[in-house]
Amino acid sequence: MRFRVAQRIADAVLYEGYVLYPYRASSMKNRVRWQFGIVAPGRPDAEGGEPSFAQTECLIESSAGARLYVRARFLTAERRLDERPAGHAPGDASEWLEAVAHSIDLEPIDVGRDPAGLEIPVAAAGIDARLAVQSVGIGRFVKVRLRLENLEPWSPAYADSRDRMLCRSLISAHLLLAIEGSAFLSLLDPPEDAADAVAACRNMHTWPVLVGRPPDRDLMLSSPIVLYDYPAVAPESPTDLCDGTEIDEILSLRIMTLTEEEKREARATDPRAAAIIDSTDALAPHEMARLHGTSRAEDFFNPSGHEAPETATVLIGGAAIARGSRVRLRPNRRADAMDMFLNGQPATVAGVYRDVDERTFVAVTVDADPAAELHDSFGRFFYFDPDEIDPIAGKESV
Repeated sequence: MRFRVAQRIADAVLYEGYVLYPYRASSMKNRVRWQFGIVAPGRPDAEGGEPSFAQTECLIESSAGARLYVRARFLTAERRLDERPAGHAPGDASEWLEAVAHSIDLEPIDVGRDPAGLEIPVAAAGIDARLAVQSVGIGRFVKVRLRLENLEPWSPAYADSRDRMLCRSLISAHLLLAIEGSAFLSLLDPPEDAADAVAACRNMHTWPVLVGRPPDRDLMLSSPIVLYDYPAVAPESPTDLCDGTEIDEILSLRIMTLTEEEKREARATDPRAAAIIDSTDALAPHEMARLHGTSRAEDFFNPSGHEAPETATVLIGGAAIARGSRVRLRPNRRADAMDMFLNGQPATVAGVYRDVDERTFVAVTVDADPAAELHDSFGRFFYFDPDEIDPIAGKESV
C-alpha cells in the first residue's frame, strides 16, 4: 500500500523498451532491447558497456525518527525459443529473452542512526547483487546514498553476446523510496537553503524524482529514465505499450496495421506482447477518440498555486487581458517568418499562461484563421509575450 500511488509510473519504467513495435521476436528492432537501467557484471577494464552499479543520492529534511522504506524493482532475462507460426520453414525459430519481474522490499532503515556501511543482499534468479545504504547530515538536511551493485563476475563471453550479459544483469533497475517522519526534497526545485546540498548529490545511471500526489513529498522514484517531479501515466492510456515516451494513438494505429500472421507471431513471442495486441484489437471507438487531441498544457504552464489559464489575467497597456479579450498582434521576437504574416492581425485571447520560470504568455487564436474555432477546441494556440500584444478598444474596427 505504501507505494501504491507510484505503481503505474514505476511499471512504465520497468517495461520501457521491453517489446518494441512490431512486437515480434523476428523483428530487427527487437534484437537490441532494454536501453535503460542495465546493472551488469562489472567489466575488468571498466571501459564501455553497461554500468555495474546505479547510485542514488537524495535529501530529506531531518533524521529525527525518520524511517526509510526501499523497494528494489528490476527484470531478469530468461532464454526461450520462439517458434514461428505454421507456414514457416521447419527449424525457422529465433531465441527470445523473456522478462521476469522482481520486486524486493527491504526492512525499514532508521536513517537517523547514520547507517554507514549498511549492505543488504539483493538476490533474484541466482544473480548476486547488493544495495549499500549510507546517510550523512548536511546542516538541517540528511543526504541518503543508495548504491545498487551487480556482484556477478565478468565473463569474456559477455563481450561477444549482449544476450548472455543480460542474463546475468538486473534490467530496468529502479528504486521506490518512501520516508516516514520526514520529507524528501525535490532535486529539481529545491528550497534556496538546500541548493548547495542538492548540487553535492551525485546520481549516477539513475535520477530520483518526487512521485505520488502533489504536493506530497513522502515518495520518490529513482529512475534510469529522466523524468520530472510527479510524473504520471495519462489517464487516457488504456494499456501499457512498453514505450512510455511514445504517443498512444500513433502506436495503437501502428499495431492495428499488423497482418494477422504478424499478430500471431507477436502473440507467440511473449505474454506481454500478446496482451498488447489483444488490448489494442479490443479498443472501442470512444477509447480511441480519447487518445486524440487531449491537452493538459495548464499542468506545465500554470504550476500548482497559480490561477488556471482560462481565468488568469495580465495587465497590458492599462487593460486587464483575459480569455475572450480582443487584441492586436505586434510580434517583435522575429522567431520565424510567421511573425511577418501575423503582424497587425486581430486575435482573441484563449488564456493567460505562466510557466515554471514565472514567465507570462498570452495564448491566442487569430480571428482571420478559418480554423480558429477548431484550434481552440484542441488547445492549439499562438503564444506571445505581453509586450507583443496591443489591447483592442471596445469600438475599434477589426
